[in-house]
Amino acid sequence: MNLQSSILKVLAYFDLFHYPVTKEEIHRFLDRPATPGDLNINLLHLMDMGIVHNVNDYYTLQKDASLVSRRLSDNARAQKLLLKAERISRFLYRFPYVRGVGISGSLSKNVADEHADIDYFVITKANRLWIARTIMHFFKKLTFITGHQHWFCMNYFVDEKGLEIEEKNIFTATEMVTLLPMFGEPTFKKFIEANQWPGGYFPNQIPKKIKPELPRSSLKKIFEKLFDLPFGEKFDNYLMRLTASRWSEKERMRKLNVKGNRMGLKTGKHFCKPNPSFFHERVLSRFNNLFLEVSLRWENEKQEYLSRTQQRIAG
Repeated sequence: MNLQSSILKVLAYFDLFHYPVTKEEIHRFLDRPATPGDLNINLLHLMDMGIVHNVNDYYTLQKDASLVSRRLSDNARAQKLLLKAERISRFLYRFPYVRGVGISGSLSKNVADEHADIDYFVITKANRLWIARTIMHFFKKLTFITGHQHWFCMNYFVDEKGLEIEEKNIFTATEMVTLLPMFGEPTFKKFIEANQWPGGYFPNQIPKKIKPELPRSSLKKIFEKLFDLPFGEKFDNYLMRLTASRWSEKERMRKLNVKGNRMGLKTGKHFCKPNPSFFHERVLSRFNNLFLEVSLRWENEKQEYLSRTQQRIAG
C-alpha cells in the first residue's frame, strides 16, 4: 500500500503539468526502491480502483487521451530542439570562465511545445560568476535582433564554490535529476558529488552521462588570464551589485515577463537564479493540494477495493 501512495505521488506531480508518464518514468521518480513486478501489480490495483488510467501505455490521473497525443507531439519537437541545444551549449561553453553547461527546464524532460525556450544551467569558475554571466547576457541581447533570444535562456548560474543547491524539495530534486549535463565533465562530476540529496527523493536514478571535456580556446585563456588579476575580483563584485540592484527594482515594480510570470532573481556571490518564491512555492502548494486530494480518494477506494476482493474470494 505504501508503494501505491508513492506511485500516486509521482502521478500527482506530473499531472500538474498535464504530462502522462510511462511505467519506466514512474519507477524512476518513486520515493522508494521497487521491483518492476511490484510496480506492475500496484499499478494494476490502482487502475482497478479507477484512480489511475492507462492510455496507450501512459499513466495519468486524468482520463484524457488528448494528453498522450500532446505529449507525443511535444516529445518529437523536443528531440529536434535538443540537437540545436547541444550545438548552442558547445558555443556557450567557450565563453570566459564557463566551466559547465547543461540543459534544464522542460527541454531536459524531453518536452517542447510550440513556444518552447531552451533553458541552460551554467557553472562558472569560482568568484567569476558575474563576469561570465554579464558577457553571456550581453551576447543574448544581440540575439533579440534575429529573434532567437528564446534559444539562449541562461537562467541559473552557480560557481565552483557554490555547487550545492540550497533549496531542497521535490521540485528542485526533479530539476536536478532531469538536468542534462552537456559540456564540462570534471565540473559536473563535482556538482553531482556535492548534490547527493536528490537521491533521498528519487533513489531509483541511473548515473548521468557527460560529454568529454572540451579544450579552452586561446581567446578564452587570454581573457581569463587578464581578469584573474586583482581588479577582476572587484569588477565581479561590482557586476553582482549592479545586477542585484536592477532586479530588485523589477521585483519592487512587480514586473512580468513575456509569459506573464513575475520577474525575480535571487543573487549571491556564488549563485544567480530565478527567485524560488515566484514559481517553486506555487508549484509545491499545488502539488501538496492535489496529492492530498488524490490520497483521500485512494483511502476511500482502497476500503471498497479490499471489500470487493474479499467478496470475490469468499464467493
